[in-house]
Amino acid sequence: MVRMRATRTIENAARRFGFARVAGVDEVGRGCLAGPVMAGAVVLDPGADVPGLRDSKDLTPRARERLFDQIVRRALGWAVSAVEPADIDRLSIQRASLAAMRTAVLSLAPLPDLLLVDAFRIPDLWIPQRGIVHGDRRSAAIAAASIVAKVVRDRHMQELHAGDPRYGFDRHKGYGTAEHLAAIARFGLSAAHRRSFRVPSLLDAIGTERADVG
Repeated sequence: MVRMRATRTIENAARRFGFARVAGVDEVGRGCLAGPVMAGAVVLDPGADVPGLRDSKDLTPRARERLFDQIVRRALGWAVSAVEPADIDRLSIQRASLAAMRTAVLSLAPLPDLLLVDAFRIPDLWIPQRGIVHGDRRSAAIAAASIVAKVVRDRHMQELHAGDPRYGFDRHKGYGTAEHLAAIARFGLSAAHRRSFRVPSLLDAIGTERADVG
């Protein structure tokens, strides 16, 4: 698969229509079994290029860290918001993702004039917005948002691992890898796990009592 570099074409077109502060918005951790869902919002500076922006999934951890440092130094504004596992279980992952994106946007100061959102539209916001399919591959601002959210979330999962190394959060970051599933089968669910995310067959095998441990 060709790894496409995100561009500022969409943002530049928006600025020609008078939108001065264009924010990209994206979330990470949606499909994980453990840890929060996080959303990033970034307003790039039109006069400060950040070379190499692309979907965070197409970057190595080292490249993400390097780009994170450049984004937070050069952006006009950036923010990251998290919704924790207990609230994901209460809200549903879809509503939790939208809530994280909404909070990230509202944390920007000053607020943006326009939002470019990866795939979705965020409800209950008065700011004009455009949902862009595959936005993290097409828009530099959305790619930047995906990178800052991913780096902050990965660092958080490293902290969770330091507090409870049984599950290997430092390696799989909460995704449903074979290693992670084997750890759940052995230890049950921890406080960092999402109870509403059912692992087919596995949780049936370990039983309700063990699944509530932690």
